[in-house]
Amino acid sequence: MEVGQKIEFSFGNGQMEGVVKKITGKTVYIAADFPKHKGKIVKRSVFALEQKTKPKKKVKEKAKEKSKKAE
Repeated sequence: MEVGQKIEFSFGNGQMEGVVKKITGKTVYIAADFPKHKGKIVKRSVFALEQKTKPKKKVKEKAKEKSKKAE
């Protein structure tokens, strides 16, 4: 994730698209265009945004290892 990158984030019941304006520590500031408020700045945690993009390979690998041990 870098400044200027377009990302999707959850807002309400759906997904919104915005541009990353600032990254500080554990917080990301995103500029998004809402119907009645263009350029609104939304604050989200880095963890909340990056947990969606990381694949869950570890869970599958652990499940395979357990099934092999059981045999």
